[in-house]
Amino acid sequence: MIVVKAGGNRELDISPICDDVAELIQKGEQIILVHGGSGETNRISKKLGSPPRFVTSPSGHSSRYTDRKTWEIYAMVVTGRINTLLVERLQQSGVNALGLSGLDGRLLEGKRKSSLRIMENGKPKMLRGEYSGIIENVNVSLLQILLDANYVPVVAPVAISYQNEGLNVDGDRVAAAIGRALGAEQVIILSNVPGLLRDVNDEGSVIPHIPARDAKDHLKHYAKGRMKRKVLGAMEALQGRVSRVIIADGRVEAPIQRALAGHGTVFSNDH
Repeated sequence: MIVVKAGGNRELDISPICDDVAELIQKGEQIILVHGGSGETNRISKKLGSPPRFVTSPSGHSSRYTDRKTWEIYAMVVTGRINTLLVERLQQSGVNALGLSGLDGRLLEGKRKSSLRIMENGKPKMLRGEYSGIIENVNVSLLQILLDANYVPVVAPVAISYQNEGLNVDGDRVAAAIGRALGAEQVIILSNVPGLLRDVNDEGSVIPHIPARDAKDHLKHYAKGRMKRKVLGAMEALQGRVSRVIIADGRVEAPIQRALAGHGTVFSNDH
């Protein structure tokens, strides 16, 4: 089983990804496709007169501040537009895809972070009214039912809290949580860069292999911006039975099969 995360950046063309999924399904692979939606949400939020607000945590992680209005826009985009278009494109490739979000059947469940600690102008600050969270439970039986019936689940990155509130969750960490819960052989995170770079300005500086024991050090020294979330996802996935996580280029032909062949940054439990 392979869990694939397709980024929400508009630079990624979904057609090669969907065609690649179709080819792998024909070869007998089981695939779960998780997608993002950050870039599209930014674009539509601006059109709706509610531009996104990004904040930085004391540890340096950037995230979207998600009040209730922002969450509703985010949910509309990722479940109503991106998820549906991906399912449509997969069906055109002959894949019997089924779209769902973490709200459906309590697929993804977690604790709501009702407030955020952020740094603003060099000073710590607390923001209230946040609708984001970290996934703590995955409804494995629901996914297994779908896989056993030969559906390809396409998962939008929203979750449900223990108080039955919708939550914004990070797509990379959704893929990691699902991969870890199901014991997937591999998790592939497709991005708009060819992997984790030693120099963010040089796409030729891909770090090809990172043992799990060194991942935290690489997170600190090389992961910048959104890449921090991807490396965190890799680290979380490897805490389960996932043997490899690959951060790879989603802008190329056959991006999943290229990643499986080792193109990108491979995180593994190898010693």
